[in-house]
Amino acid sequence: MLQEKMDVIGQLACLLHANGQQTEETTRTVSRVARTWDEDVVLLPGWDSIAIIDLRSTDGSGVRLLCRQPSGVAMNRVAAAGKIAQAATDGVFGVTRMASELRSANALPLVSDTAFSLASAAGAIALALGFGAGHWSTLLIIGVSAGGGAALRRWVGHAGGSPFLQVFVAAMLAGLLGAAWVRLGLSSDLRLAAVCPCMVMVPGPHLLNGTLDLLAERLPLGWSRLSFAALTLFAISAGLLCGLLPLHVTLPPAPPGRDVSLLIAIVTGAAAAACYATFFSLPRHLLGWPIVTAMLVDGSRWLSMSVLHLGPVVGAGIAGLLAGTLLTPVSRRWHVPFAGIGFAAVVSLMPGVFVFRMAAAIVTLPGATAASVPALVGAIALDGLTASLIVISLSLGIVLPKHLYDVCLDRGGGA
Repeated sequence: MLQEKMDVIGQLACLLHANGQQTEETTRTVSRVARTWDEDVVLLPGWDSIAIIDLRSTDGSGVRLLCRQPSGVAMNRVAAAGKIAQAATDGVFGVTRMASELRSANALPLVSDTAFSLASAAGAIALALGFGAGHWSTLLIIGVSAGGGAALRRWVGHAGGSPFLQVFVAAMLAGLLGAAWVRLGLSSDLRLAAVCPCMVMVPGPHLLNGTLDLLAERLPLGWSRLSFAALTLFAISAGLLCGLLPLHVTLPPAPPGRDVSLLIAIVTGAAAAACYATFFSLPRHLLGWPIVTAMLVDGSRWLSMSVLHLGPVVGAGIAGLLAGTLLTPVSRRWHVPFAGIGFAAVVSLMPGVFVFRMAAAIVTLPGATAASVPALVGAIALDGLTASLIVISLSLGIVLPKHLYDVCLDRGGGA
């Protein structure tokens, strides 16, 4: 019987870990189910595997080493697994029934290829509108580029390509189409036709989960998640630059931005949140939470920057705190990954465009004239520092409420 229980506990842990659940929440859920079955387990999650040890076992039968990488986000599977675990804790499901239900949860479909492509196109258009794009032809090429890139990502994934190769080829397509748009004289210095399709590939959930792991002192797993996110960003940047290169197009450093109205900021933020929630297969009845939160978050950031003149870094921190405070109880109540639903609400705030501009400036630096080098180095430093500070401010803002909630829950003896 111990072996059967450990198999089911391992099945639960793998399902949660591999589909984007926060490590602390995975550990808490697994421990709660184990205590219900009079077992005392320790969960040791890593990037390539999860070790599950039953402390009451003396013959080695209570040890499991399961290999699953937490590189995906499927909120419908995590939500289903959370409900199953709750039913087991309440005594509704026994070991055999829980094993069957978990197999069904693990087989839940991800968003279809068609819906993924359409959501990518709509999300990129929403982000472009938030950056000030207004011409219908630019929005059209952005939608075609993002939708085609999403279809290409899924095709490469079905063929066995790595996550890095998937985003690389999609970003290359965005670069090629964006460069063609520049050569036709239809693009501004913002290069939105090139960068907005790449923005929808930013790996935000891994940044948030990695930060939460670091705050919980799970340093190896936290750094692994952040390294995965950094390598994904590198692959996106490399693909974008490879697409721009054949037509001798680059991303100008520090182009002047465009002001948008409060209404546009709110509407585009809500649209982007809906698209990202679709990417991550959020159950439909929960779709309103990230949308409403995004409207409040984008509104608060606009007010802090346009009315209070606090700057993008402070504005991102305020928006993150608001999003984390609102969505922490939602993620707990409905058993959905906090990083997934949280990132969907703040995606319009991510500074991916600064990262791409910095990468482009670094590539052009070796061929720059002596007179232009100081300005180019200054632009690289400015874009890099701005992106880093916004990511840090936003990430800490959104994860701190969740971390404090977890700490209070553990000290209070909550399950």
